[in-house]
Amino acid sequence: MKTLTTTQELQDFCDTARTHPYVTVDTEFLRERTYFSKLCLVQLAMPGDTDENAVLVDPLAGEMSLEPLYELFRDESVVKVFHAARQDLEIFWVDAGVFPKPLFDTQVAAMVCGFGEQAGYETLVRKIVHQPVDKTSRFTDWSRRPLSDAQKTYALADVTHLRRVYEYLAEELDKSGRSHWVTEELQILTDPATYNVRPEDAWRRVKTRTSSSRFLAIVRELAAFRETYAQENNVPRNRVYKDDALVELASVKPQTHADLGGLRLLLREARRGVIAEGILAAVKRGIDCPTADMPQPDRSREKLQVNPALADLLRVLLKAKTESAGVAAKLIAPSSDLDSIAAGQRDVAALKGWRQEVFGADALRLCEGKVALAAKGQTVRVIEL
Repeated sequence: MKTLTTTQELQDFCDTARTHPYVTVDTEFLRERTYFSKLCLVQLAMPGDTDENAVLVDPLAGEMSLEPLYELFRDESVVKVFHAARQDLEIFWVDAGVFPKPLFDTQVAAMVCGFGEQAGYETLVRKIVHQPVDKTSRFTDWSRRPLSDAQKTYALADVTHLRRVYEYLAEELDKSGRSHWVTEELQILTDPATYNVRPEDAWRRVKTRTSSSRFLAIVRELAAFRETYAQENNVPRNRVYKDDALVELASVKPQTHADLGGLRLLLREARRGVIAEGILAAVKRGIDCPTADMPQPDRSREKLQVNPALADLLRVLLKAKTESAGVAAKLIAPSSDLDSIAAGQRDVAALKGWRQEVFGADALRLCEGKVALAAKGQTVRVIEL
């Protein structure tokens, strides 16, 4: 197992990788104690059947620069293969503002190829490569040095088996003509907006039972302060205060440090210093927020006039279509999309792109009364009317 610890070693590997059609990539990182992921290891492998074409890259070694890797990411003649790439891509985007292109995500491809919803790497290796995956080092501390042989073996297996998984899935997609389906799905992963968290929008992730605009204004200010503080100090947002404490703050609306001391859910560290001052200022901003600037709860779902019978028929149609196409149902349409279609909405993802080919076109025809569903044994068929 070769570990690269210098920029020149990484440059040499990447230069060789450019002569191949693809390279598999994975990372090991820590995020339990920081807001941004701390990159601890990068695994790379070129095509081959042994470990000889695979390396570990140690970004914690000395003054190593990852720029040769980023140059490889920008080289569109080489496909960059990941499994469940989102967190890996976020690391590279935050660090260097770069996305690997072209990108191939085997988890997305597996859903298109009939391996179910969010198939894990271990599952794909077992079903495609027919090899077990040793996961004993999954929860190790990757920032500690030196790495053990067990850690290195575990890490390297994440890219060596991935080669065969990629080759199999890519061949299946070519046979079925579904490669463009995966390309469409991966567009969101290479969209900077996917990873750019705006503090002013952080309140939308906080679950509350109250739809009062004034209450939501306070939630918005508290969530924005927490996100900003967490980003600037590189600490997890829950280390500032958790969501349940945020909701408690918005409900109690503390005005003084003494008020903070009486709260049940607020961490001790948040009752004093910069965080305490930030909380009190955020609450005041929420209380003083002009009515016109208050956030409004999303009541669009409440206004939907869903035809329950039609929604049930769409679910049957979706099940029939996904079974015949061998595609995970969740990848095509969640229940909320089906309800929206049954309520007459047409700006729905399930009616666009490749989903329209598989499901959307017949879904619209079902809504318009142009087709019906018929059961024959274990099969549901679409019948022209």
